[in-house]
Amino acid sequence: MRLKILLGGKMAPSLKIGAHTVRYPLIQGGMGARISAGRLAGHVAKCGGVGLVAAAGIALNSGLYDGKNFFQAEAEAFKAELQKAYEIAPDGVIGVNVMVALSDFEPLVKAAIEGGAKVIVCGAGLPMGLPELTAGHPDVALVPIVSSLRAAQLIARKWQKAYHRLPDAVVVEDPDTAGGHLGEKMEKIGTGEYNQYATVRDIKAFFRDECGADVPVIAAGGVWDRADLEHALAEGADGVQMASRFVCTEESDASDEFKQLYLDCTKDDIGLIMSPAGLPGRAIYKNIEKIRQYDLDHHTPCRMGCLKKCSYKESGERFCIVTALDRAQRGDVETGLVFCGTNAWKADKITTVQAIFDELFGDLPVK
Repeated sequence: MRLKILLGGKMAPSLKIGAHTVRYPLIQGGMGARISAGRLAGHVAKCGGVGLVAAAGIALNSGLYDGKNFFQAEAEAFKAELQKAYEIAPDGVIGVNVMVALSDFEPLVKAAIEGGAKVIVCGAGLPMGLPELTAGHPDVALVPIVSSLRAAQLIARKWQKAYHRLPDAVVVEDPDTAGGHLGEKMEKIGTGEYNQYATVRDIKAFFRDECGADVPVIAAGGVWDRADLEHALAEGADGVQMASRFVCTEESDASDEFKQLYLDCTKDDIGLIMSPAGLPGRAIYKNIEKIRQYDLDHHTPCRMGCLKKCSYKESGERFCIVTALDRAQRGDVETGLVFCGTNAWKADKITTVQAIFDELFGDLPVK
């Protein structure tokens, strides 16, 4: 029997993704460079959501990277964080976020499977060959992140034709509100033309009418509180993905300085940057020139080649994004990059993952 919760006076179903069901319709979004590592993912899973360990830069600050063995350390650190998450939530639904844009995308997917990931979420590109990488592991749920009906159609038709399967769920990310790398052209973000929930409904209808399948569609971007959750479910989403809300928790692996920047920031501090990956990104961007200057002053070479396409790797343009993210995670928010969604300014205290779940899904608001 599927568990249900009362939201907005209506019964909302628990979230089923492939072979896995969680009590609450919530996925914790992936945040690279160890912001969402094993501790956060494990506690989200323990509370009844889907916890995700983010692959990008997971080796940095792990104790496994010696300055020369980046790709080997990435895979080992990835598996170690999954193990840490399962120690917290042995029966939880724990997965990973692996960016398609990563140079070691394929090895990281394989490492995720070896580490016991139950869900693989992929964005920053279309994961056209993902089912081939997970062949032999049918219980591993595959979830692409898209921002358009066309992207969902391209993935579904390719997977159905080549691999005889469909996504187990789809995350629809709103480029107008989401944090980190965004799947839209810079000039189209913030124009008011994008309608996230129309996209959610169109994708659900596509799977139902053309594929004959009921594929869960998850809304990501701008979801902060219970009202946002209720709105997403009322508009047709089967669940939500939340990332920025979990940064200012005791369980987040972000540095105290990183969390404090969320607590101190205003709406005007949050904006768009162009990532060296060739994608727009949303961040607390007031220090962007200091980030660029750091690499110039230190003559920082591209030591890792973490991205398939990177303007810094190819020509020294912009900055090294993974080391900028790593510096912030360790506490250097002057020259480090802090990704966030548009609602990060709403953070007003350090809380716990359990308190967030109580606020979102409890019968009474948390005091």
